[in-house]
Amino acid sequence: MKRIFITILLISGFLGANAQPLNLFKEANNYYAANEFDKAVKNYESIINQGYESAQLYFNLGNACYKNGELTKAILYYERAKLLAPNDEDIQFNIDLVNQFVVDKIEALPQPFFIKWGQGIVNLFSSNGWAWFSIIVLIMALSGLGIYLFSKNPLFRQISSTTAVVLFSLCILSMIFAGKQKAKLTKHNAAIVFSSTVTVKSSPDNSGTDLFVIHEGLKVQIKDEVGSWYNIRLADGNSGWVQKTVLEKI
Repeated sequence: MKRIFITILLISGFLGANAQPLNLFKEANNYYAANEFDKAVKNYESIINQGYESAQLYFNLGNACYKNGELTKAILYYERAKLLAPNDEDIQFNIDLVNQFVVDKIEALPQPFFIKWGQGIVNLFSSNGWAWFSIIVLIMALSGLGIYLFSKNPLFRQISSTTAVVLFSLCILSMIFAGKQKAKLTKHNAAIVFSSTVTVKSSPDNSGTDLFVIHEGLKVQIKDEVGSWYNIRLADGNSGWVQKTVLEKI
């Protein structure tokens, strides 16, 4: 697996809040290094249960689950890490690695190039990353506006006004991107199958027609819910209904 984090960034974040998560994190890393992966998993999960989360923490937990033979849980935690760090190559590498063990090999529907291009741009940063980017761009735009208002040089005024308009537009776009990334974190529309074999139904009822079968570890999109049922959609466009209990939301 790629890298096990013992990062100053994560540790310093815990220090500012509570010493207990820091101690648990250090112990978990020590357990991981000693190949006591079950104990590492328990410690990482204990930190999360206290309300802490980060891409690094989920990534470490995914690594520990993988080493402990809990492949489906590893996929879940890697996917949660990716939500917080969507452009992290190591996280994606481990997702691809573990997905080799998933029974279902789903071919995603082809997407127009401009949609892929747009998604690639949005995934450059997390919601917080885009928020900070928008603030920086806004400050630059206001600086350009200030030059336009106070400069007496016609050339400077023209350049600064054009620059300010472009930067304000970029600020608005980055805020939209931040909103899109935030929605992924709050809506939880994606999930991982946690039952070994699941029969997808045509309706939210056990008497519904059997449509197809999916297996543990598969990532699905949740489109709707009725009672104890989720309407799911696969990457290839197939959809149907499954019991909520067979899924774990990312």
